[in-house]
Amino acid sequence: MFYLLPHHYTALVVGASGGIGAAIIKQLLSSSQLGHIITVSRKPSQIDHPRLTHLMLDVSQEQDRQALQNALAARPVHFFFNAIGILHDEAKQLVPEKRLNQLSVENLTQTMNINAFTPILLLASLKDSFKGTHPTVIASLSARVGSIEDNQLGGWYSYRASKAAHNMLLKTASIELKRLNKQCTVLCLHPGTTDTALSKPFQARVPNEKLFTPAFVAEQLLEVITQRTPDDNGTFWAWDGQPIEW
Repeated sequence: MFYLLPHHYTALVVGASGGIGAAIIKQLLSSSQLGHIITVSRKPSQIDHPRLTHLMLDVSQEQDRQALQNALAARPVHFFFNAIGILHDEAKQLVPEKRLNQLSVENLTQTMNINAFTPILLLASLKDSFKGTHPTVIASLSARVGSIEDNQLGGWYSYRASKAAHNMLLKTASIELKRLNKQCTVLCLHPGTTDTALSKPFQARVPNEKLFTPAFVAEQLLEVITQRTPDDNGTFWAWDGQPIEW
């Protein structure tokens, strides 16, 4: 599957209980190239496999990021996939804002924390597993609405801003990590509108052919990743293999 990664490579998937995260795990396990996969989520694992180790952690919390770092103990990670993200939360009355008067510090902070700060803090915690001379691919879910160049409709203030911040943080990290490992490739990925809990309240206006299953998205994203090389470090790609403007 991954031409640049070694046989029996080590993978780490964070956000394992979500639709895309779980689908990515199943795709990886279907290949004999995978050696071992470590999965992380706040919920128990729904997948039982001899090549899988699940850690029940909330990586938005510093102590749980430290626990993950301790569990890895600087073990080289060849493939890291971040699938965590937030768009809405009914319990916290978090919904995408359409107008300026809907903005609040609480919603901006929560969305930014999950979508931008947590992924980059994860990379900081796992830096020792990425540095060295081994090939490593770091892929993190973003969204096309995080593209400043592509913003023609407005709205969704917190989500757009958090994904734009995510992209800048990952782009910046790609430069530092490249110094620590010349074989490092950091990618931001747009999965398209996927039939998951994240998009569920917003699917009514999405044409059927534009609403993708998690399995389809996982297959597409892994194909996009497979086509990338260290020369693509610090770039932003859509599910269909097309680059996206920052």
